[in-house]
Amino acid sequence: MNTTLAATLTSTGEAVQFWILGAVAVIGALCTILMKKAVHSALCLAGTMIVLAVFYLANGAYFLGVVQIIVYTGAIMMLFLFVVMLVGVTAADSLKETLKGQRWLAAGCGLGFGVLLIAGIGHASLSTFNGLGAANTAHGGNVEGLARLIFTRYVFAFEITGALLITATVGAMVLTHRERTERARTQRELAEQRVREGKQLPPLPAPGVYARHNAVDIAGLLPDGTPSELTVSKTLRERGQIRDVSSEALNDLKALEQRSEERLGRDEEAVK
Repeated sequence: MNTTLAATLTSTGEAVQFWILGAVAVIGALCTILMKKAVHSALCLAGTMIVLAVFYLANGAYFLGVVQIIVYTGAIMMLFLFVVMLVGVTAADSLKETLKGQRWLAAGCGLGFGVLLIAGIGHASLSTFNGLGAANTAHGGNVEGLARLIFTRYVFAFEITGALLITATVGAMVLTHRERTERARTQRELAEQRVREGKQLPPLPAPGVYARHNAVDIAGLLPDGTPSELTVSKTLRERGQIRDVSSEALNDLKALEQRSEERLGRDEEAVK
């Protein structure tokens, strides 16, 4: 009887864990949609996913908890975060509505999902629950029990899901693939086109040349000390992330010229 009660009732520690981590998960989910910067939203979503993984592990669903951390949080979410940081999406980009009415549609879908969730919770039994202990014990563990269900009772649904994922992957590749409709131009033809258009013919100079720096955000300097715009990326220039050290180089050049004049003057006086 004690074992049955322990498997169907919530302990004080589990209740405290649920209310604390549940609050953290809800706050993270709200910050995901309320943050102005895409990087901050991605980090909040990653925190919510980690809390969900803790819930899975606490309830005995060890396989889902590990998959939640390794696959979703560790692989997919970090890939999203890396792409967002690499591309540099700003808050101004998120305010541009490319599809008319998408905000109202998203609000309607969210409201409908909330109604379905509340209805499902309302029809569920909130006093007791079965738990995963009995299910895990019946098949020798959580992973074994999940594998038995997937490859026996739900094998058809599992195969259909795999086929849909493969179809979606192939469809994305087909949509992004472009067939070449004309002959590829040779290097000579490309060089002749650059000459006719008056573009930069030699390789672009490296950043930081004559600037005593080798950082990519410092423009290289021409022999007269003025910065060259060809040495830095256009993306950094549009973001305003370029450091100007031309004044330092000009000051060093003036000091060098002054020292040279002084040395030449002393040499002339010594000759006399």
